[in-house]
Amino acid sequence: MGQERHEGAPPHRDRPAGGDPDALFALDDLDTGQERLPPPGTGPLFRDTPAARRLLAVREIRAEPAAAASPRGRQVLARFPDAEIVPVDSHWNIPDLHGNAGNVDRWVRIKSEVLVLGEKKTLTTRPNGRSADWIAPGAANGCAMACAYCYVPRRKGYANPITVFTNSDRIIAHISRHVARLGPKTEANQCDPTAWVYDVGENSDCSVDALISDNVSDTIRAFARWPSAKACFATKFVNPDLLLLDPRGRTRVRFSLMPQADSKLLDIRTSPVESRIAAAGDFLEAGYEVHFNLSPVVLRPGWETDWAELLRHLDDVLPAPVKDQAAAEVIMLTHNEGLHDLNLGWHPRAEDALWRPDLQEPKRSQNGSWNVRYRGGVKSAAVETLRALVATHAPWLRIRYAF
Repeated sequence: MGQERHEGAPPHRDRPAGGDPDALFALDDLDTGQERLPPPGTGPLFRDTPAARRLLAVREIRAEPAAAASPRGRQVLARFPDAEIVPVDSHWNIPDLHGNAGNVDRWVRIKSEVLVLGEKKTLTTRPNGRSADWIAPGAANGCAMACAYCYVPRRKGYANPITVFTNSDRIIAHISRHVARLGPKTEANQCDPTAWVYDVGENSDCSVDALISDNVSDTIRAFARWPSAKACFATKFVNPDLLLLDPRGRTRVRFSLMPQADSKLLDIRTSPVESRIAAAGDFLEAGYEVHFNLSPVVLRPGWETDWAELLRHLDDVLPAPVKDQAAAEVIMLTHNEGLHDLNLGWHPRAEDALWRPDLQEPKRSQNGSWNVRYRGGVKSAAVETLRALVATHAPWLRIRYAF
């Protein structure tokens, strides 16, 4: 799937007349700032339901003035009309929000009640080669969920609410130019055999971001028109509004999975693992490619048994079309001393599973910070164990990479 053009799809235009000669389409085609309405008879959008409002009960919006005044900024403000708007000079430097140790005991509350609006100033697409060929600039940063192992708060300090970037038109135009310069993909790799894959949600969860604005739907619609590229993002949240879009096989959703016992302890405010699995068939039918992230794999007593049970459940409930196109990534837990200290302030039970000095060793990350990971021999043995479990209980699940 993913390579056919649906009947009635708008034809690909080589390049627009005038404007940027490297762009794949004109910025006017984005139709930014408009609400996406469900088809007749489908009822209200999920993002307008009480369940969505509980996840994002926004009371305060910290906003750069230009971002608030933009069409996308006005859309966000209209979604939360009762929120107090607090002007800020920079979305990245808000002293009483970022780096304020006093916020630790309000960790989850801030994620629910505070949004930040800003413009993304630096647009960079960098190579990846694991989950995607490229990491694209994201249209958001931060998350309303509170996974205890999340790496994003390591950079942002003691609070990590969602920052919405209101210049998503510029972000999509940047990706468009990058795709145009690459041309067709001529050599298959483990990311995809025929398409350049762009991760569009490295520092956020796009399924949650879609509750706030049309940034995600605009991105999915853009990739649907680019025959040589695919968007991808990992998610722990089931947002049925995404089923109303028309991705045409050009967006890969990677549902992150772990045993429910681990998820209950570590994946705070996320959709239940069973719900993520149950959604796979609906997303495939709606035109998405559906993969899975088996991550993070947390080593603790009984982990092998619980992962075997999860894999058997996948085999039992997933429809054949999902299995036929599915692939997975296996990612062992990487932790961080600063995040460990932060978690001790709001969720110390999580650290019983995450902080294992008897099994872990320091590791310098790509951005230069020090993390901890399972020691070499421990990690390699665990990876081989999980590969064997997949081969036994879900042999149809192709593992794209494991580390």
